[in-house]
Amino acid sequence: MITGNRTTPSAHQPAALQAGMLAGQVPLFDNAQIGGVSMTFERNAEIFGEGEGADYVYKVLSGSVRAYKVLSDGRRQVTEFYLPGDVFGIESGSEHSYSAEAIDKASILLVRRNSVFSSAESNSDVARYLWSITAAELKRSQNHALLLIKTAKERIAAFLLDMAGRLAGKGFVELPMSRQDIADYLGLTTETVSRTLTSLSEGSTIQLLASRRIVLRNPSQLNELNA
Repeated sequence: MITGNRTTPSAHQPAALQAGMLAGQVPLFDNAQIGGVSMTFERNAEIFGEGEGADYVYKVLSGSVRAYKVLSDGRRQVTEFYLPGDVFGIESGSEHSYSAEAIDKASILLVRRNSVFSSAESNSDVARYLWSITAAELKRSQNHALLLIKTAKERIAAFLLDMAGRLAGKGFVELPMSRQDIADYLGLTTETVSRTLTSLSEGSTIQLLASRRIVLRNPSQLNELNA
C-alpha cells in the first residue's frame, strides 16, 4: 500500500523494490553483500503492519523506528525501538507479528527475506549474525517483560541507561522518541513519565537540557534504581 507520508514506493510493492535493487546495492550486514534498496519513510509513516507478509528484512540506516501492537481495548503497546544499525522484521512465520513506524524521518534498507535466508545457508557468517540478532531480540523482550513489573522510577532509570548505551552522544542522551512513545513502551502514562523525569532532575540524578535531551549526571544512582 502507499501512504502520503512515504517519499518512495511502498515497501509492499515487490515490482518497485525489484527495480530499486537494480538501481543500488547496499549491504544488509557489515560482513555480507546482500543486495537491498534504501527507502525513506517520513515521520510516523508505516513501514509494515501487523499481519502483513514478512517478505523483507529491514535495517535502520538513519532515523529511528518504533515497533508496536494495538491491544484488544485499543491501547498501543510499544514493544521496541530500533536505532541506526539495528536490523528488524525477522519473523519465524510468514506474517509480521507487530507493526513498525518511523519515529522521525528514517532511511531504511529493505532486503528480501528469501535472499537473506539463502545467503545464511551458504555463508556461516550471515547465519551466525542472524542467530545473534534473534538471540538479542529475545533477550530484550525478556528484559522488557521484567521491566514492566518495576516501579515507575525504576522503569525510567532502566530506559535511560539502555538509551545511553545504544545512542552515541556527547555527554548527553538525545532521545528520538516522544514521551508518549516512552509511556507506551514502559506501560506508564505520559504524566507519570514527565513527573518521574522531573523528580530525577530535581534530585540531580539527571539534567533536562530539553524535553528530549538529557544528561545522566549520576549514572550510579540510575544503576542502583535499575538493580
